[in-house]
Amino acid sequence: MFTKILIANRGEIACRVAATARRMGVRTVAVYSDADASAKHVAACDEAVHIGGSAPKDSYLQWQRILDAAKATGAQAIHPGYGFLSENEAFANACAEAGLVFIGPPASAIQAMGLKAESKRLMESAGVPLVPGYHGADQDPHMLQHEADRIGYPVLIKASAGGGGKGMRAVEKAEDFAAALASCKREAINSFGSDAVLVEKYAQRPRHIEIQVFGDTHGNCVYLFERDCSVQRRHQKVLEEAPAPGMTPELRAQMGAAAVAAAKAVNYVGAGTVEFIVEQPPEGGMRFYFMEMNTRLQVEHPVTEAITGLDLVEWQLRVASGEPLPLKQEELHIQGHAIEARICAETPDNQFLPATGRLDVFRKPACTSFTRGSVRIDDGVREGDTISPFYDSMVAKLIVHGRTRAEALARLDAALAETRIVGLSTNVQFLRHVVTSPSFAQANLDTALIPREAGVLFNRDKVGLNLAVAAAVAQTLLAERASEGKDPFSRRDGWRPHGLTVRRFDFEYQGEAMQASLTYLHDGTLQLALGEVCGVLAFDALPAEKGTLMDLRFLGQRQAVQTWQREEVVHVFCALGATQITELDALAHAGEAAHDVGRLTAPMPGKVVSFAVKAGDVVKKGQPLAVMEAMKMEHTIAAPADGTVAELLYAPGDQVAEGAELLKIQTA
Repeated sequence: MFTKILIANRGEIACRVAATARRMGVRTVAVYSDADASAKHVAACDEAVHIGGSAPKDSYLQWQRILDAAKATGAQAIHPGYGFLSENEAFANACAEAGLVFIGPPASAIQAMGLKAESKRLMESAGVPLVPGYHGADQDPHMLQHEADRIGYPVLIKASAGGGGKGMRAVEKAEDFAAALASCKREAINSFGSDAVLVEKYAQRPRHIEIQVFGDTHGNCVYLFERDCSVQRRHQKVLEEAPAPGMTPELRAQMGAAAVAAAKAVNYVGAGTVEFIVEQPPEGGMRFYFMEMNTRLQVEHPVTEAITGLDLVEWQLRVASGEPLPLKQEELHIQGHAIEARICAETPDNQFLPATGRLDVFRKPACTSFTRGSVRIDDGVREGDTISPFYDSMVAKLIVHGRTRAEALARLDAALAETRIVGLSTNVQFLRHVVTSPSFAQANLDTALIPREAGVLFNRDKVGLNLAVAAAVAQTLLAERASEGKDPFSRRDGWRPHGLTVRRFDFEYQGEAMQASLTYLHDGTLQLALGEVCGVLAFDALPAEKGTLMDLRFLGQRQAVQTWQREEVVHVFCALGATQITELDALAHAGEAAHDVGRLTAPMPGKVVSFAVKAGDVVKKGQPLAVMEAMKMEHTIAAPADGTVAELLYAPGDQVAEGAELLKIQTA
């Protein structure tokens, strides 16, 4: 076994690898960029080496600097994590040439499976079922359009060297193909250094089911069952679970055998995932087709660990050091059900736009154990850290395990309800909506679940206006009580020798301004009125480390509510969900000008990729105007109204800050 390894990655996977290494007595070396100088993964390792600037191309993709760091610190092996260099055959070869063990498959296996088109041809020769499509080397756009027309729409364009949903577009009709192809190629060259794509038939009602495989240097290979990863947005996974609902023992054995055959075809060593598209025809049953192989550990590997009771990182280290696989196929068994939710910094109600900012509050549910019957959090950030635009938007992974799927679902919703994040937008409430949606709860799964359930997933606030106002008012009153002195003249309980004290509160909630009035009755009762709604407000403060925690009663509801206030915004959390309400200063906001729809600003920090218009062009509302790239994804900015382009304020390639004005439109 190694005595010291270098982890060539960052964030939660670097922390995850470091945790297993420490348990095994293996020392670890972290690498970090300028942006990550104070990151959690740096503190999680025994040593750390700075390798460059904040952008991945200046640090985490600089493999010569990583090799130099490994040799300088005496590391014997390099764990690549996932993403960055994890599937780079040149890096794997360079490790071998430097006398370092690459904790992953041989470079030849990475090369064989790294190009989707080549891997399809290889799998076809191995007898693994394939989705109909074009996987050839000819990348002429007219020829690709011809192939798409031949296959029949809808089709899926995929970056041949890619993964993680980058460089991937579904195309519904022929006239949209050229624009989607150009966008895919731009995203692919930026993410993977190659703009080659393949075109495949887009399966109807498909499920995304993958098989975890593991091989060693002694010729052994096993599969550790399946994971269902069908719930996706932008072709990136949102929720993953194991085992796959509705999987029969016969189909599991067939898919497992196909996955092992795929791995053996490239002499695979270490952890890998063979991904399949599974069709669900109307007549029943399921048919599976090879999609791709990920030659690395997957983000969702914890659900496999939960149902098998195994530590896959430990297996990686043991196999890489030359040991045989710890277990044979017949010794592997499924116990219970596990689900993983990816908590991301993004705004689901605004097309999942990535968010950046400081984690002012990051409170996690209590974790119970590492594997079975557990609630587990894998993260690479701490309260007070910043989610930057340089890397992906994932904040943490929340993994739960239960004896049954129903138990795991209940445990996941409860754990999400206990998650508190303030400082930037996240998808926590959206995840709760998915988990409790009819389709997911009933395991009616396919990759279109999110658009199909849009009515119950987006723009929903289960807390509601009345409870949000009551919580904001109660928090204000508790803060006032805390500031009271011992003398009776500093008391702020609304007492008067005659008449009643009535206070006005101004709020903004979901874009609407409103007023509430609080009346102090002579018997000490507080009466809160919001429009025609009026009721008694009662609350008691509860012990809390930070924020305001109270037992709140209003309009027949009783909730344990926790609030944090950042400037004017009050963040409200309870078992129903979370929401925000803004306390307005009526004088400060009087006379503010209406929003100027003629200004188009960057919704996040990033790079301008292209403009689709020039000064003087007449545009219609909804027309694409510009493309930005941030957090490894492209985002299209559309015209908010009809008008004429007055001026472009940046050029393609320019880096812009959030809120920067990109262009001006003279509206009609």
